[in-house]
Amino acid sequence: MRTHFAGIAVVVLAFAVLSASGCATPVGVKRLDEQAAHRELNANVLSTGKPSDYSTQLLERSALGQSFKSDPQWVLAELNSGLGKPDERDRLFALSELSFDYAEQSGNQSYYLASAAYAYAFLFPTNPADEPGRYDPRLTLAVDLYNRGIALGLATRDGNQVDLSERQLSLPFGSLDLTVEPKGFNYGGYHLTKFVQLADLEVRGLRNTYRRAGIGAALSAKVESTPGNPASRWIPAAAKVPITAFVRFDDPRLAMSTGHLHGTVELYDEDRARAVQVGTQTVPLESDPSAALAYRLEGAPVWDFEIAGFRKGDFSLLGNADKGGDVNGLFMLHPYHPNMIPVVFVHGTASSPARWAEMANELLGDPRIASRYQLWFFLYNSGNPIVLSAMRLRESLMAVRKDVDPDGKDPALNQMVVIGHSQGGLLTKLMVVDSGDRFWHNVTSVPFDQAQLDPETRDLAARAFFFKPQPYVTRVIFIATPHRGSYMASNPIVKLGNKFINLPGSLAKSAVALGNLREASIVGTPFTMPTALDNMDSSNRFIKTLSSLPIAPGVRANSIIPVSGNGPIATGNDGVVEYKSAHIDGVESELVVRSGHSTQATPQTIEEVRRILYEHAGIH
Repeated sequence: MRTHFAGIAVVVLAFAVLSASGCATPVGVKRLDEQAAHRELNANVLSTGKPSDYSTQLLERSALGQSFKSDPQWVLAELNSGLGKPDERDRLFALSELSFDYAEQSGNQSYYLASAAYAYAFLFPTNPADEPGRYDPRLTLAVDLYNRGIALGLATRDGNQVDLSERQLSLPFGSLDLTVEPKGFNYGGYHLTKFVQLADLEVRGLRNTYRRAGIGAALSAKVESTPGNPASRWIPAAAKVPITAFVRFDDPRLAMSTGHLHGTVELYDEDRARAVQVGTQTVPLESDPSAALAYRLEGAPVWDFEIAGFRKGDFSLLGNADKGGDVNGLFMLHPYHPNMIPVVFVHGTASSPARWAEMANELLGDPRIASRYQLWFFLYNSGNPIVLSAMRLRESLMAVRKDVDPDGKDPALNQMVVIGHSQGGLLTKLMVVDSGDRFWHNVTSVPFDQAQLDPETRDLAARAFFFKPQPYVTRVIFIATPHRGSYMASNPIVKLGNKFINLPGSLAKSAVALGNLREASIVGTPFTMPTALDNMDSSNRFIKTLSSLPIAPGVRANSIIPVSGNGPIATGNDGVVEYKSAHIDGVESELVVRSGHSTQATPQTIEEVRRILYEHAGIH
């Protein structure tokens, strides 16, 4: 009887404990908020540092959960030895994620490579019937494990670069013989060096960060020009370009049994290749255009050019053509590609190509733009006479066409778009007008062919005062362009800026010769070499002449005009240029944007440029 009552007492006590604890049963649930539930469902070694449920489930089913904590290498070897069983797909995925986890904990790089190999075998099995389904949540994670495994497994000892050279590497289940495809590290006429993983970089300074998900390690590489290849001089020395590295493994599943794995490094240009073929599958390639752009601009000397290039007419960043880049200032963001339409960006006064970064990021992040256009930039000393800068732009465009397409076979080069901001818009207009001898007669009434000039001055004058439409420029976009001058240029305080502008020393001799001609012809005031600020004064002969010149027939033009505040547009301005100066008749479209002068980074301006480029390329 006592035993019976004792049993009842235990039951009563247990009931009391359960009641006091809110009826918490050994097995049950609790409600999570939406964010916590999502984190729980999607937790994995890459997002939380802990393996996903898919991997821990396999460990628990195999009674290896506790052992993985104490001896992960033995557990991974055990899982590898069990390949070939009905659960092979689950096993391959778990091996990939758990190998990555162990690499993170131990720093043993061979396990990163093993993770990539297991992920590859999971994604691309020998038998297509074993491929993961398109809705299998492990699919994307396996791709990410492959990408990160390649980049981290091939990282240099200090972790700052990725070593893609041919060599033999150790793996937990054997060795990896790494080779490079025959074309090696040649890319668009350049040799690639110093590969840096982009996935580790946090982007700042851009509104949006664009990444195209896919397979492969998104990298940035430095370029070295190829001797004897004229086309390779249009990217500045040591510039950084985006590429994707893909390691093609030869039957990794077999290698996990034999211990001998072979992999081939393949490099892909994100502008030209958007996918890679693996067996019967066409797989998108990973790319990270925003990180690549931001990494190129991090600490770039172009930021220092803006004021220095305005004040010093001889100041240069690009150097001469023998050292990379073009002495005339044009450079490409990525190597030249046939059948891609060039868009040439021309910056404004006391500015630089870096100020186009926001727009470039948006355009490169749009696959429809990035697959049809290539972005070029013109860098010039913005305090110099505008005709001199325009001459150099024209000669740069002519030279690059000759270098990259000597036989004239690329039709895309005849659909060029030039976009100019502020003063850059005036340079842009000079690409599509016929000036005749009007600029020359602003200097002297002596006919050019009768002028007594030394050969050097005659050559410079012929190139700088006479403009013809460039037939390959078929569209121009003017942004905040002072077609009739800037009211700020006539401001006495701004005019003081001329005292700080040093024109190129090479112009001194020509200035004297032109001054003598002007005096001999008795035309106006004595000649002095003008600065760009002089040229943009609304009373200046140059700006009056340029504003009177019509755009050549067949050239399509668009205007984007910023106006600050909410007042009337017709009497408004952007703080530098009045609407009545920026407005011109005969354009295909005109968009007024409520912003300040530096409007090239505003969303409305960028979206209008995107719209225009869609139309230009026939993108629907």
